[in-house]
Amino acid sequence: MTNHIHKHIITYHLLDAEPSVFGFSTTRHGGCSTGTYKSFNCTVHGGDSADNVIRNRKVLSTLFPTQPLEFVIPHQVHLDDICVIDENYIKEVGRRDILSTDTPPQLEGIDAVITNIPRYCICVSTADCVPILLYDKVKKVIAAVHAGWRGTRIRIVETVITRMKDLYGCSPTNMLACIGPSISLESFEVGDEVYDAFLEAGFDINRIARRYEKWHIDLWEANKLMMEHKGIPAEQIEIVGICTYKEMNDFFSARRLGKRSGRILNGIMLL
Repeated sequence: MTNHIHKHIITYHLLDAEPSVFGFSTTRHGGCSTGTYKSFNCTVHGGDSADNVIRNRKVLSTLFPTQPLEFVIPHQVHLDDICVIDENYIKEVGRRDILSTDTPPQLEGIDAVITNIPRYCICVSTADCVPILLYDKVKKVIAAVHAGWRGTRIRIVETVITRMKDLYGCSPTNMLACIGPSISLESFEVGDEVYDAFLEAGFDINRIARRYEKWHIDLWEANKLMMEHKGIPAEQIEIVGICTYKEMNDFFSARRLGKRSGRILNGIMLL
């Protein structure tokens, strides 16, 4: 079953069926950025000009069923710190312009965002790393998670699920989870040190690693296994199955384009 693919974004079956939430990942198409940012790049963190990002974000904001109040886009560092968008955050940061490209201090060094406040579009930026969008359909709580291999190894998605339970009383049995465009097992070749890091961290290495000429790691499966372990039913986990490395013409890939390149913006918002 093909995901809903628009010119600018893809959406997710599990979230499309829910009237109270909107989730998406951007493509490379339909924007104004050039070079390695071509063309629909919606974040400045890869080095694109703020003017281009603002123009692209204006287009993105028109695709929502309800206009966002803000795009919450953290500066990620491959750790497991979480920012909660609550009334305290809003009071500290103030009401920001929807097109603002600066990063408030509260979002520096953050790799996951949680909220239960409608119309705050919480996002993570990726270009091969795994984006995970979570939604508790009973408690109406959402999260956006950035899980590269380092974040996956330190089990950031488990930390986020625990925080959702502790703060809002969420139950994993009520959660929907979407794993967005990111590097696949076949394309994610790693050195022995990365393989050893997952082995030492207690992952079921037979499920997530395969040996070709070198080791390859399946980050999709690793994160799916963690979410199932935390109690999210397998049928409530959607893996979009798009490999950014293979499909770099449609989705940004840092391994193909370099670090100074565009980023996929993966967002989720309560309506």
